[in-house]
Amino acid sequence: MKKIGITGQNGFVGSHLYNTLGLSPDQFERIHFERDFFENDEKLDKFVAQCDVIVHLAAMNRHTDPEVIYTNNMELVKKLTASLEKTKSKAHVLFSSSSQEEKDNLYGKSKKEGRQLLAEWAEKSGGKFTGMVIPNVFGPFGKPNYNSFIATFCHKLTHGETPFIDQDGEVKLIYIGELVKEIITQIEEGKNRDLYEVPHTSVNKVSEVLGKLENYKKLYFENGEIPALETAFDLNLFNTFRCYFDIKNHYPVKFTQHTDPRGAFVEVIRLGIGGQCSFSTTVPGITRGNHFHTRKIERFAVIKGKALIQLRKIDTDEVLDFFLDGTEPAYVDMPIWYTHNIKNIGEEELYTIFWINEPFNPEDADTYFLEV
Repeated sequence: MKKIGITGQNGFVGSHLYNTLGLSPDQFERIHFERDFFENDEKLDKFVAQCDVIVHLAAMNRHTDPEVIYTNNMELVKKLTASLEKTKSKAHVLFSSSSQEEKDNLYGKSKKEGRQLLAEWAEKSGGKFTGMVIPNVFGPFGKPNYNSFIATFCHKLTHGETPFIDQDGEVKLIYIGELVKEIITQIEEGKNRDLYEVPHTSVNKVSEVLGKLENYKKLYFENGEIPALETAFDLNLFNTFRCYFDIKNHYPVKFTQHTDPRGAFVEVIRLGIGGQCSFSTTVPGITRGNHFHTRKIERFAVIKGKALIQLRKIDTDEVLDFFLDGTEPAYVDMPIWYTHNIKNIGEEELYTIFWINEPFNPEDADTYFLEV
């Protein structure tokens, strides 16, 4: 089992890597990191000494003064290098650099020089080093106006604002899940690579990305329809978009119910893609679920009885409660990385329709059990 520490553990890439490593507890032990470790030599040395692998992600991306970015990022690398030397570490250090390296800016300069410093440490100490030059990354929970133009577009479209394009052009992109998989592969291989350019997984014009997101807003955000998702990029972009909703206020979404003397008719879901649709009855007091997905799209629709649906993002303590009643049929969709359940809180059987975008495959279930 490898002991892995992540500087910048709570950042965009760091949190996704930390959570994904947690899905394989028999392979990886996560060594906890906190931001103030860089301000306390003793804490930093203790952290470094425990690690077989250190993924150095902590960095400043944006500031009004580029000199502050350069100074901050270089200082972090120097402190980490000093701690590695002091503890006589032989760890495998992976460094997150950027395609900005070759551009004439101080952020790119800090990344290039930081990578070179750590490569020199590895050569002198007998440790291992992988310098990863990473393309533009997007995915759920990125900060708008900071991590990615996609994060900014998603936030604006779901919060009543209008996104705009500063400069259109083609952008090389990688989804956060794909990047995390790449980092884990590099950890497992354990090779010295002073410069490794992580391959991008798609190339898209900014205007094309915005067009897709505007379509998701119209079809899904406003009308609950799952759009056609023809490529892996489409699925990843859609799952990213879904994570920017104000979930507390968006759900539950009430269905349009048509009634006549024969009874009632409700359209549960309109699809641009296929998937698996299931029906369940649940006796009073019983809870189903308590699991999360990292890629699947799922809808719980209550059509009879009273239910409590609960969601919790797996690295937070906040539980979101949604009360649904079959007299007013409604649904809640499950964002990825949110553990969820459904409980019958009524006195009669609960009738629920479940839809998920891919049939269950026990060899690749993408279902991780965790109490809400």
